[in-house]
Amino acid sequence: MRRKVIAGNWKMNMLPDETIKFIEEFAPLVKDTENEVILCVPYTDLFYALLTAQNTNIKIGAQNMHFEETGAYTGEVSGKMLKSINVEYVIIGHSERRQYFNETDESVNKKIKSAFKYGLKPIVCVGETLEQRETGKTEEIITKQTELALEGLTNEQVENTIIAYEPIWAIGTGKTATKEDANNSIKAIRNKIAEIYGQTIANSVIIQYGGSVKSSNAKELFEMSDIDGGLVGGASLKPEEFSKIVNS
Repeated sequence: MRRKVIAGNWKMNMLPDETIKFIEEFAPLVKDTENEVILCVPYTDLFYALLTAQNTNIKIGAQNMHFEETGAYTGEVSGKMLKSINVEYVIIGHSERRQYFNETDESVNKKIKSAFKYGLKPIVCVGETLEQRETGKTEEIITKQTELALEGLTNEQVENTIIAYEPIWAIGTGKTATKEDANNSIKAIRNKIAEIYGQTIANSVIIQYGGSVKSSNAKELFEMSDIDGGLVGGASLKPEEFSKIVNS
């Protein structure tokens, strides 16, 4: 049976002192959960988050990485750098990275391969725009993004990739896909993985839902057959609210 994985994406929020305070308050609230808990924090918070989360069940992730190991890439951080401080997870291909920083399916694929090279676990985001949804292209878009993201990976790497289905129109808008729509989209992603890599591997891949997940809707979403937890944005900035989601 697949485990539930709930990851918080803090985006460009929280200073180091706020990070320490958050984890100190949050950790006791989730210490008994059977779900996997991840906080993906800004680069400047990583060291403090890792230090404060020691001896807790909270894993720490980054929000992005470059696919090269070293080089003249001003402002970038490599997978090797993240691994050197014991970061465990990294978000790759978030829609905001695609929209504002021109990330492509090709660069996402390169980053996933680099993440595995350095022993990082990727959380790979896929999702459609409102226009694509309204023109009936949701399944086409998200399955193609999934196929291109996983291209060239080994079966074992695919099994160890977390996919986050995040409809772009639901991120930060307060709008949420219905539990049925979210589950059907995630089923489509799983079916595409099965088509390429086989049903056994598809059945083991963790696929989260993201897009205005909050404590009031988390339980009903996570109870669906194919939704394996969530990638949570704004609600992950509040210890009590995020703990309720984790404990859903």
